[in-house]
Amino acid sequence: MKKYNWVISALFILMFAHTYSLAAQNGEDFKVFLKKFTTSATFQYSRIKFPLKTGIILSAGDDEHEKAFPFTKKEWPLLDSEAFEVVRDEVEGDGVFVSKFTVMQPTVVEFESGYEDSELDLSTHFDLIDGKWYLTDCYTSWYNFGVLASELPQVIKEVQAENKAFIKEHP
Repeated sequence: MKKYNWVISALFILMFAHTYSLAAQNGEDFKVFLKKFTTSATFQYSRIKFPLKTGIILSAGDDEHEKAFPFTKKEWPLLDSEAFEVVRDEVEGDGVFVSKFTVMQPTVVEFESGYEDSELDLSTHFDLIDGKWYLTDCYTSWYNFGVLASELPQVIKEVQAENKAFIKEHP
């Protein structure tokens, strides 16, 4: 019986290795994708699966209730290459700011940034779909719980103004 368990385990490992290898061979290189994603607004918009999996959750203003909104193209803050720099920086008086890739698998990549022991500023989730990378989920501090739902239109205006500058530099 132990011999069969070993054979089954070996077959499972071989199948996983083969699947991992195929995903890596049949998909675009993530680093190449990310460079294009952060330097072209048109490309970035084309590689985001809107609405994102997780919506925008904002405070209703009474500290007990919240309001949820879909995270669509209208709310999206374009991300430049600086957003994905891997750093560990001690900021005097604020603590340690860390940004890093937390998952780097053949079909899934996740990146997070923010101060240690604090809420994240950015969390992104990318999936390899039909050989192409797509951002499928994101949390950004533009839409944190400290923002009131009634303030959403003003925040969207600010995001769109930032996006205009990005588009001008990186069409």
